Amino acid sequence: MHYLDVAARFLIGTVFLVAVVGKISSRAAFAAFEGSLRRMAVLVPGAVGPAARATLALEALTVVLLIVPLRWAAVAGFAIAGGLLAIFTVAIARSLRAGNRAPCRCFGASSVPLGPRHLVRNGLLLAGAAVGLVAAGVPGEVDLAGALAAAVAGLAAGGLIAGFDDIAELVRPVH
Repeated sequence: MHYLDVAARFLIGTVFLVAVVGKISSRAAFAAFEGSLRRMAVLVPGAVGPAARATLALEALTVVLLIVPLRWAAVAGFAIAGGLLAIFTVAIARSLRAGNRAPCRCFGASSVPLGPRHLVRNGLLLAGAAVGLVAAGVPGEVDLAGALAAAVAGLAAGGLIAGFDDIAELVRPVH
């Protein structure tokens, strides 16, 4: 269980760190994220700015909590991540159901239209956050070698998921 905690911390932490960096890399990047929320049309116009800022703050808080080597911090980080991911999944589903495939700038500059694969991605991340939440609640020790292996696995998985749209575009058949 303890290695699942470490792997999940790195998986979710990497994905949320990439998301934060993608949003704060420039004023234009944050404005593009805010604009993508507006184009998804799942919020009333006046809520878009506050929702964008709250998303950024909660994603950053999640990263910080998952770095802190305390059980309560990981539990809180996974709980926040799970809540955010659930909200993101509902927003994507509502947008798709309305026929809106506007790209989301969740991880930075992306022109990939929303699609069912984004729901699958979020489902995988939700599962990772749930596993982490359960694993973080179990007391115990880890040895350094096992923790490093779990960290590398979580980091690699997080990098793949954060680069999901780019990877999918590389393997997409050309018409």
